Amino acid sequence: MAEILKIFENSLKKSKAEQTELVCEKEEFYLSRFSENKINANVGRNDRTIWCRAIVGKKIGIAKTNILAQEAVDDLVNRALEICSQQNDDPQFSGLVYSPPTNHPGGYFESTAKFSAMAKAQAIKSIVDIAQSHNLETSGMFQNSATELTVANSLGTVQQGKVTEARLSVTLSGDNDDRAGSAQACARDVSQFDYKAIAQFAAEKASRSTSPIELTPGQYTVILEPEAVADFLLFLGFLGFGGKGMVSGRGFMADKIGQQIMSSSVTITEDPFNPVMAYMPFDYEGLPRQTTPLVENGMAMGAVYDSYYAALKSTQSTGNALPPDNKFGPYPKTMVMNPGQKLLAEIIASSDNAIFINHFWYLNYVNPMKTMVTATTRDGTFMIENGQVGAPVKDIRIMQSMLESFNNIETVSSDRRLVYKFGVLMYVPALKINNFNFVPSE
Repeated sequence: MAEILKIFENSLKKSKAEQTELVCEKEEFYLSRFSENKINANVGRNDRTIWCRAIVGKKIGIAKTNILAQEAVDDLVNRALEICSQQNDDPQFSGLVYSPPTNHPGGYFESTAKFSAMAKAQAIKSIVDIAQSHNLETSGMFQNSATELTVANSLGTVQQGKVTEARLSVTLSGDNDDRAGSAQACARDVSQFDYKAIAQFAAEKASRSTSPIELTPGQYTVILEPEAVADFLLFLGFLGFGGKGMVSGRGFMADKIGQQIMSSSVTITEDPFNPVMAYMPFDYEGLPRQTTPLVENGMAMGAVYDSYYAALKSTQSTGNALPPDNKFGPYPKTMVMNPGQKLLAEIIASSDNAIFINHFWYLNYVNPMKTMVTATTRDGTFMIENGQVGAPVKDIRIMQSMLESFNNIETVSSDRRLVYKFGVLMYVPALKINNFNFVPSE
């Protein structure tokens, strides 16, 4: 990291642009994939991406490379400047922003960074042993990674940080598609994983999944496990909790700040410093990440911003800038949903009639402004009758407004899980929701 910073400082001094920004993200990750109770792939990658953003007036040029050498980075700056000269002005761009070094550490653990392929194989074997004891087969993946981020710009910003992450995804299945159960785990510190508990959790679902019944389309009370809640929360983040939608008016939150949009039992916060998140403490502009209320007791509170959209909204960046060449704009990366008062087991025990849903498959937008989505259930859907998890239910399609479902919450669980989906971490409870819509599959 010291070498990267020295190269950056030298290149910034030589840059002929009015403003220059250099970003280096280095990632080292190792992945084991397994299926049919065997590891079938071990891969590793150690690489870096270096971006330069060169600015002259209102023109912006962006170039990138993966070669870390003084000559290569000098050339990168010159290429970004050449690209800049060919661009049209962006009249809305207000320039780079300076930030002093952040005081928050990221969540870095040697136990995760140095976790070996043999250690993963031993963990996977313990999962396979449990699967075989239930006459099931395993499939899934186990990944450990270490990420370093360096940001420096010509205004004097210098930020460096590193984090680790371990992710495990397991599906246990029988001899037909109806018999399956899944589980996942995510942590900065891989030593927090309890492999046997994870496997047993999936095995219990798969062992129940025999002779599933077919559900008649209609409205039902459902209990969403944290993975299913995270599916919805991820899409809410994309559709409304980002500053681009607030500026353009095309996000569902744009005209709802200060209004009640969800049940009063819902509080959602972008919280990068929550101990289970321990996220990189600054963004790709080198600006410090902020704890940001999104929804508080059901009321729409705000969104996350990078410096570009913050300036357009006359507010401050929340430290949610993505890499310089992104087109999507800022969105939450570390959402935390407040817990309730009852354990999930207690919610199930107190439910006379409900559908228990593990997670959704192929979730997609139908009407973004109304937060309407469609998906099918997957890997563990069951009837709950008289407080007991009973017969499995064949996978069925949903057609549901996510805001409507978050308005129809009856109970929030006190136990939560950390869920990773598409680069976003979410620490979420289970939810009991009334009037949930199931529709015909065709």
